[in-house]
Amino acid sequence: MTYELFFIGLAITLIFIALTGFYPGGIIVPAYLVLFIDQPLRLLGTILVSILAWALYRLASRYLILFGKRRFVFLILAGATGAFLLSFILPQFFPATLELKVIGWVIPGLIAGQIEKQGLAVTFSAMAVVLTILFFIGKLFYWIF
Repeated sequence: MTYELFFIGLAITLIFIALTGFYPGGIIVPAYLVLFIDQPLRLLGTILVSILAWALYRLASRYLILFGKRRFVFLILAGATGAFLLSFILPQFFPATLELKVIGWVIPGLIAGQIEKQGLAVTFSAMAVVLTILFFIGKLFYWIF
């Protein structure tokens, strides 16, 4: 079921982008997020790290020349660093945050890149719509097969 849902997620995301022109955090992001839809703290952790990576980029872009590939690499590194901190360092000091993890190392950076291009509201609205569609298609697919 995981592989099928992943490919269905890619197809739905591409159709959504073609119809609306809005990216739901990236082409591959909704397919990954829907796999963890039953773990809301992981989704929350991923969103928080994405917003923090984007905020760090906005701060750093005042002092550094960050555009094109540099911007992309910076956002991926900032997201990966945030994922590392949230997954490994934070639970050492606050054990209650043990369940607050990030989905992947690259996903927060990809989301942050789309936040920079489209804005917070558009990116997360598109992501919510695609995740909802994928969730129900996944349930339907699981029910049929």
